[in-house]
Amino acid sequence: MITTLKTMIRDEEGATMVEYGLLVALIALVAIVGVKALGTGLSTLFSGVASTL
Repeated sequence: MITTLKTMIRDEEGATMVEYGLLVALIALVAIVGVKALGTGLSTLFSGVASTL
């Protein structure tokens, strides 16, 4: 019983999966913010071009 508990404590596989999950969430957040900022900038640019024409 104690050896099983020690083995479970030493197992880092779950911690690695959590780290990968956090990394993927951070990348997704940065991508969403970037696309939103780029979309707003492009919308403003196209509106300016359309009003000039």
